Formats: sequence, structure tokens, C-alpha cells
Amino acid sequence: MTRPAFPYQVEDISQLARSLQQQLGGMAMPPSHLALMNMLARGAGYKNFQHFRNTATPHPISPAPDMERVEQAMRHFDHMGRLARWPGKTWTQHLCLWGLWARLPNDLSMTEREISAVLNQWHLFEDAAILRRTLCEMKLVTRGLDGRDYRRVALKPPPEARALLRALKATSTAAVTVAAMAGATIA
Repeated sequence: MTRPAFPYQVEDISQLARSLQQQLGGMAMPPSHLALMNMLARGAGYKNFQHFRNTATPHPISPAPDMERVEQAMRHFDHMGRLARWPGKTWTQHLCLWGLWARLPNDLSMTEREISAVLNQWHLFEDAAILRRTLCEMKLVTRGLDGRDYRRVALKPPPEARALLRALKATSTAAVTVAAMAGATIA
């Protein structure tokens, strides 16, 4: 589990330095981790670190995406951002499916044919069934008990998936730009 990061800001660094100097002046040994956090909090105008922590707004630290995995997943997409082939490794399949999940309409009930039609626009190997099934297994899409009602689940993608979505957006934007330039006539 990641720990939240608390933003720390002081109005005057000189005042902070004086406060730390006064607090450290009376110590015979170096301060402990907690004692140092308390000193920094007092230097910023708080009673102690607990007071600072209770009044500061935490910012959760999100891990950096594994760009090597993102690059490996991108190899399965064509220049238009369509999934060209089904990856062999499960983790790659799951990462690639975020690219298709992002293309599904949000808050819309779809039949099996409708979701297959959307998926068929964004993959080239003509197997919408495996895509639907895996999207449901990953809980990215819900399916009604009768198998007729499909809905995209609103989720925050993990870091690798967010990086993949950015890369796919850049790829498809570049492809559209190149296609537009190729279609332009010179007068």
C-alpha cells in the first residue's frame, strides 16, 4: 500500500532555518525521524507533525508506470491504434484491453452485437468474443445474467494503462494528421 504524500510549504525559508537552528541547538544527539518531522512542522507554523498531517491535504503517491511493459503492449497495436493481434502473455492481454475499454461508450447499455461492433472497429483479428469475455473477467465490463446487457465499468486505469492510453492517443492522432496531409492538394 502506498503512503500519502503531504505537500510541505513554508512562507519564509530563512524563518524555517532559524526555527530549526533553535530546536537543534539544545540537542546533544541527532534527532530521530519523528523528532525531525515535528521540527519541520513547527518551523512551518504547526504544533507538531500530527497537527500538520491533520490539516494538510494528502496526495497519494502513484507508482511510475513500467514503460517497458507499455512499449511491449504498444507492439500489438497498428498505426491507427487498433489491436492488431491477441498477445500471448496474459499481462499483455490485460494491458492491451485497457486500450479497447477506453473506446467503449461510458454509461451506455449495449447488446452483445453492439459491443462486438465497437470492438470490431478497434481490433483486426476478428475475435470479439475473446475480447468481450476477457473484458468481463477483468471486471472492465459487466454483463447481465442473460448475457444481453453489457456496460463499461467506470474505473481509474492503473499507471501502465494510463501510459498506454496516452501512447495510443498520440499514435492515432499522428495517423489522422498524416492521412489529412496525404489527402491535401497543393494548389
